[in-house]
Amino acid sequence: MKRYLLTTFLLVTLCFSQINKIPNFSFKMIDGKNDSMDSLLVKGPVLVDFWALWCLPCLKEMRYLNELHQKYSDKGFTILTINQDSPKSLSKVRAHIRSKKYTFLVALDPNQQIAQKLNAKLLPTTMLIAQNGQIIWRHQGYIPGDEIEIEHQIIQALETDVTPAK
Repeated sequence: MKRYLLTTFLLVTLCFSQINKIPNFSFKMIDGKNDSMDSLLVKGPVLVDFWALWCLPCLKEMRYLNELHQKYSDKGFTILTINQDSPKSLSKVRAHIRSKKYTFLVALDPNQQIAQKLNAKLLPTTMLIAQNGQIIWRHQGYIPGDEIEIEHQIIQALETDVTPAK
């Protein structure tokens, strides 16, 4: 009986621990190259942010995301923004990123396939993924001051990540 209870407990624990685990997915970068979530997680924690050009809170948040990217990228931290605009807007997306001189990674999801996988229904949706693939923080929307909480979450993720940056 003890063995049965222990086995059941371990199976339930394993199932629940996988609920917040991000699936590996591939994406097309703004420069046309392909990448995957697993390849980004090798370096350390990743902040994923879904945005669109028509979303004013998204555009306000991006300035802070770029600052955070520059501040923490040398510690193995990556920011991946995933644009949700239509394929027709691709040139505008590129122009916007170039004009603002953003240095974080920009992927394209014009059909919202990645957004659906990660349940990103509102813009912006921001989530922090630990190096082991667990979603450790999620936030929807942006109001001034949210950047303080985002940075706090990044610091915690970097402090608790056991694998050093390479």
